[in-house]
Amino acid sequence: MSIIAGNLQAVEATITDAVKASERTRNDVQLLAVSKTFPAQAVLDAMADGQLAFGENYLQEALDKIASVAQAQPDAAVEWHFIGPIQSNKTRPIAASFAWVHTVERLKIAQRLSEQRPPELGPLNICLQVNISGEASKSGASPEELPALAREVAQLPNLRLRGLMAIPEPTTDVAEQRAAFARVRALFDALRADGLALDTLSMGMSGDLAPAIAEGATIVRVGSAIFGKRDYT
Repeated sequence: MSIIAGNLQAVEATITDAVKASERTRNDVQLLAVSKTFPAQAVLDAMADGQLAFGENYLQEALDKIASVAQAQPDAAVEWHFIGPIQSNKTRPIAASFAWVHTVERLKIAQRLSEQRPPELGPLNICLQVNISGEASKSGASPEELPALAREVAQLPNLRLRGLMAIPEPTTDVAEQRAAFARVRALFDALRADGLALDTLSMGMSGDLAPAIAEGATIVRVGSAIFGKRDYT
């Protein structure tokens, strides 16, 4: 068994335990393997163990990796998610190359993705990023801005607004982790009550999977626990 295969099994066990503890089912939560900074071969190794959804933060690296994986496995049903900051001048390749975008925080970006999404690919799945902890260093719409932004994005053609994404302020206190995720869930529930057909909460990473799942996460974004420690040099 490869290291990545073993790591995937361990993450899978963590998710399974968390959904059981929350009286949810395993199908309620999708594992998004965050492959940023890792080579295409690492993605192919994970695919060999059945993982098909991958998250990327850096556009050029992602485009090269998507092409390499497609060349190696042209018939594989790989689902690519963009989870990094979005620059206005980079929306066209994002709109054309990804199935999901988790980091929309401004209407202008959503409008550009809408205009540039090739219609033959079908709607681009969108999560709005919310700055739930109010950190100046974090991207995301404020909770106050969110309802108006969500209503406007939901009306754009070639997009499908699916839900919210958040990266709360890091903490090792499980109660604080759960409280932050609960705030995201409350915003999500309020938008649904307002008539938006949302179904996705993208929250929880390697260090806070279980609290996120306990508060309703439907996508968890896991990188280092699958692929190992990142080298940013």
